[in-house]
Amino acid sequence: MSKTVVDCGNCGPDFHSLRQFVTSNFDAVVIQSHNADETLKLLREKDVALVTVNRKLDRDYSDGMEVVKMIKADETLGQTPVMLVTNYEEHQQSAMDAGCVRGFGKLSLGDPGTIALLQPYLGS
Repeated sequence: MSKTVVDCGNCGPDFHSLRQFVTSNFDAVVIQSHNADETLKLLREKDVALVTVNRKLDRDYSDGMEVVKMIKADETLGQTPVMLVTNYEEHQQSAMDAGCVRGFGKLSLGDPGTIALLQPYLGS
């Protein structure tokens, strides 16, 4: 059975790259969201295996960590695994401190290490 990933805040080309990477390596579907409200709505409606959140949301350049904090603060959704999409280690560390699992950067799409990061959440 396919797993569902919600990808929040990536622009069209980055979303398509991430979706292509995920669907070519896992039995998964990737749904795009643009902000916290859309993401939380999808989490309440679907069985989501993983949420990826861009460090800076494409639509308004707001901080993706605010989306992370809203998910993690929600009593029913807070256990959903969340990854921050950023190439910067200091932002990855801040995300993990806020309850995320280690994420990845767009520059590492296609790397075996990124597949290994996703495996516990999207593998069969």
